[in-house]
Amino acid sequence: MKITIPSHLSDDDLVAEVKSLALREQTATAHLIAHLAELDARRLYLAAGFSSLFTYCTELLGLSEAEAYNRIEAARTARRFPVILDMLGEGSLNLTTVRLLARYLTDENHEALLSEAARKSRRQVEELLAGRFPQPDVAPSVRKLPATTATLSPATPAARVLRATVPSEEASLPIPAAPSAPTRRPMASPLAPDRYEVRFTASAETCEKLRLAQDLLRHAIPSGDLAQIIARSLTLLLEDLARKKFAATHRPRASRGTALGSRDILAKVRRAVWLRDGGRCAFVGKGGRRCNGRAFVEFHHVDPYGVGGEPTVENVGLRCRAHNAYEAELFYGRSAQLVLERVAHPARSPASTAS
Repeated sequence: MKITIPSHLSDDDLVAEVKSLALREQTATAHLIAHLAELDARRLYLAAGFSSLFTYCTELLGLSEAEAYNRIEAARTARRFPVILDMLGEGSLNLTTVRLLARYLTDENHEALLSEAARKSRRQVEELLAGRFPQPDVAPSVRKLPATTATLSPATPAARVLRATVPSEEASLPIPAAPSAPTRRPMASPLAPDRYEVRFTASAETCEKLRLAQDLLRHAIPSGDLAQIIARSLTLLLEDLARKKFAATHRPRASRGTALGSRDILAKVRRAVWLRDGGRCAFVGKGGRRCNGRAFVEFHHVDPYGVGGEPTVENVGLRCRAHNAYEAELFYGRSAQLVLERVAHPARSPASTAS
């Protein structure tokens, strides 16, 4: 069957068709899970020449290993609790959330737990499970990954930092280079309602900074607890970022004002807009949904600067980079907006003024 890109559809028809296809996919997935559950119970994969349902799914059905694992887990869980099939079909659960819930479901709790997990994201389900089934704290640890043969040049930033903070005889030693790619993905898994396990791969320079921070803070944190040190560091970092990006301060100075027609946004305006919009993108879509994105947030002129829009609290709002560009496209047209961006922002940075 040949499938083509539906470029002939109008915007409204395309959105409607995507929603319809997503609903059909949910229904088809629920039916597949139901059939896999029965096929597994009858062990029909054995008669087909496969030693397991997993190899049947990957080799005969052409599923990836991850797809097969999720579907088999969901099928076996749905056989115990058939209500899962209906929830998959209507889209209130997905295969990922079923897999997360599977080990915790019992005859006594499955109705309440499934109902509470309905229409929640993976992260929200993880937090739900951590609240209901809290795990013990993870002991702080720093482990060295397999070293590479490369070393850092004495002129690198890492070497300069260490020379400035450790004895000279130690600073002259070769420093292992950071791996070209992390061996593990960064992870933040909830253990309980107010506790998370955080895991990431750090460079030798970052590891040394942590050790130095431990030593310098022994008077305040005798145990050298890494969680407390990182919490303090992040608090200072966020205060610094808020000051630089949104002019946040406890003691604002009197403003000297700005010239009429200036593109510059006064610090008091940036503070007011940041507080009003909660530091998040304030774009509202056709259906009334607000974006609320926090990454790459920029100041946006509601009435564009190019047509006389002034940098006032009423005319400035926060937008994520994507919605800032989108609103500019709606006003100027796509080709004109691309030209304006190249002229006005050759090297754009977060929290810049784009339109």
